Amino acid sequence: MQINKLLLNFVIKINMSAIVIRADKKSNKILSDLAKKLGGSVIDLKDDQYEDIALGRLMDEVKTNETVDKETIMKKLKLQ
Repeated sequence: MQINKLLLNFVIKINMSAIVIRADKKSNKILSDLAKKLGGSVIDLKDDQYEDIALGRLMDEVKTNETVDKETIMKKLKLQ
């Protein structure tokens, strides 16, 4: 019985997801209160933290998995 409860907690945590909503201060308050009432947790992000997430997401989207040797990069940098 105890193992089943632990497994259930584990499965619930795996299936959790998150959303990021950027809005004005008043809307953030309303959305935050609603999320808490629905049992969610709310994390307040600073602007630089939000920008880090957005940049990371953009980097994931344009990722090609191709590599370039160091000499090619250095040549490109010297031309500019």
